[in-house]
Amino acid sequence: QMITPSLIFLMLFVTFCRVKPSQMKPSMLHVWLLLFQVVVSAALYFALLPLDAIVAQGAMICVLAPVAMAAVVIAGMLGANVPTMATYSLLCNMAIALIAPVVLSLAGTGACSFTQILARIAPLLIMPFAAAQFCRFLLPKTAKWIGDHSQISFYMWMASLVVIIGRTTAFIIDLHDASVSVELWLAFAALVICLGQFKVGRMLGRCYGDAPAGGQSLGQKNTVLAVWMAQSFLDPISSIAPTAYIVWQNFVNSYQIYKKDRETTKNQI
Repeated sequence: QMITPSLIFLMLFVTFCRVKPSQMKPSMLHVWLLLFQVVVSAALYFALLPLDAIVAQGAMICVLAPVAMAAVVIAGMLGANVPTMATYSLLCNMAIALIAPVVLSLAGTGACSFTQILARIAPLLIMPFAAAQFCRFLLPKTAKWIGDHSQISFYMWMASLVVIIGRTTAFIIDLHDASVSVELWLAFAALVICLGQFKVGRMLGRCYGDAPAGGQSLGQKNTVLAVWMAQSFLDPISSIAPTAYIVWQNFVNSYQIYKKDRETTKNQI
């Protein structure tokens, strides 16, 4: 239970050591990304509801889920503007903490409070940022060294990926209540939504001169939070969608990093 949160904390701490609070400024890109999440999640839910309520819930949560904590790290590897990503990570997670209780109370089976979601988000979002800024203020040379060696976060991401994929596989194997057809539809919906969000995010980011930031902001989701929200406030079977999303988004991330490394190697030659 502590391995993944600890790795995410360390990854964000390393990344945030490169970020000054004065560099973090909201932009119209952030507005469009957040608007997409809210509007499209509601539209997908109502569009799929007549076909299957569980698939509708799973699709909705895959779009509504806030940006992943590790998205800042991956976006930095892909050449995105790290302060832009850090700003959206903070804004998006706080905004979804406000919006999600309303959406989940209407679409789900029970009440959901702001404090419940914030309690899941704040420790892994605010604490690494505060620790990094504290380090930059008291130990500027140490913070600079950490920022200059931010590639360390890549290896931590790889380690967390092994744990997450293992837990995902175990969850799907242990689930016996869902029919195979519903499971396949949820996994397929997650795949389409994943690819669509990365594509739309890159298109929006390109309009503002930062395609990688747009793609990761919209495509890479806080799936651990999404699975918890689905299991706690929706039909538990709908959590297969964000569980499958974990696999799809990490395939996309792996391919993007591979492609970026190839381009870097070619440029060096």
